[in-house]
Amino acid sequence: MRDTIPEQAILDFYTYPPIGGDDWRYTFETAAVRALEMQMLTRATLLDMANAADFRQAGDLLSATEYALPRAGKSFAEVETLLRQRRAAIRELFETLCLDKPIISLFRTRDDFANLRLALRRTLTEKPVGADYSDQGNVPPDRFAQVFEEESDELLPDYMRRAGDRAALAYYQDKDIRRIDYAIDSFQAEYNLTQAHRLESLFLIGLFRIQIDLTNIRTMLRLKFTEAEQRNVFLGGGFLQLERLEKGLDLGYDQMGPLFFVTPYHRLVETGAAYLASNRSFLKLEQQCEEFLMGFLKTTIQITAGPQPIIAYLLMKENEIRTVRLILTAKKNSLDNKLILDRIS
Repeated sequence: MRDTIPEQAILDFYTYPPIGGDDWRYTFETAAVRALEMQMLTRATLLDMANAADFRQAGDLLSATEYALPRAGKSFAEVETLLRQRRAAIRELFETLCLDKPIISLFRTRDDFANLRLALRRTLTEKPVGADYSDQGNVPPDRFAQVFEEESDELLPDYMRRAGDRAALAYYQDKDIRRIDYAIDSFQAEYNLTQAHRLESLFLIGLFRIQIDLTNIRTMLRLKFTEAEQRNVFLGGGFLQLERLEKGLDLGYDQMGPLFFVTPYHRLVETGAAYLASNRSFLKLEQQCEEFLMGFLKTTIQITAGPQPIIAYLLMKENEIRTVRLILTAKKNSLDNKLILDRIS
């Protein structure tokens, strides 16, 4: 599959890659998304939640939003249920608004790969296969249990079989469970890019390459922080040259920013590395990666009609749901406000 992905070592953009042009089939759907975007939580609301005195006060700030809970109770279990419902609803809306079925199928594979990862971890490590698989992928969740109980992958699509084979072979090299994650991440990145090229979508190509770069930057800093010896775990296909990432492993945290100065990720790496060095925490790195990706998604504002705003809205809403969960989880566990603010702003 790797041979089908064109190599591109030179960045021909300043901050974000091109997102393609208009597709007038999506005139109504794009207008609908623009109206929905106005109902998203504001930055001020999220900051007020982060600064709230406790979990209940943070929850009260959502009372006038789609995340409002009944006044009878605001337990964290109720929060989790509500957030899962909101995520399911936004994905259902996405599939209603997206006119291109291959794009819907492509985004459903996110859950397929997550289910496969879970099934392989449980099977290869001889842990019982549970029933908590996502039901929002292309493959029915009960099929994963059946496949691994019967030790037959014929019920899985071809791309899932190949991903599973690669992950199993990687794991049995030294029975390191992390190799399952590396193998599936690598296959998924290749699959996403291949499908984006087949769809001839500049936006999806740029999105997936940015996601690869952000994953590789996280990996680079985690390997450095843990002083791990691995060097061959970076994903191919991104905008960043792998040699730059490998070189970063041998530099001090204060030298990482200059190393990425000629890339769009300079501020991200410099800020994340400095915070990691001084606080021994990845909070700021995660915040910077999230901010960069959201910035790219917001460039779809220039599209009058097309699938790009539909996809961007899905991903921005999923990020909003994760942020609400993060803040409320932190409040439930009485974490310091500064830590919450460092993560979200």
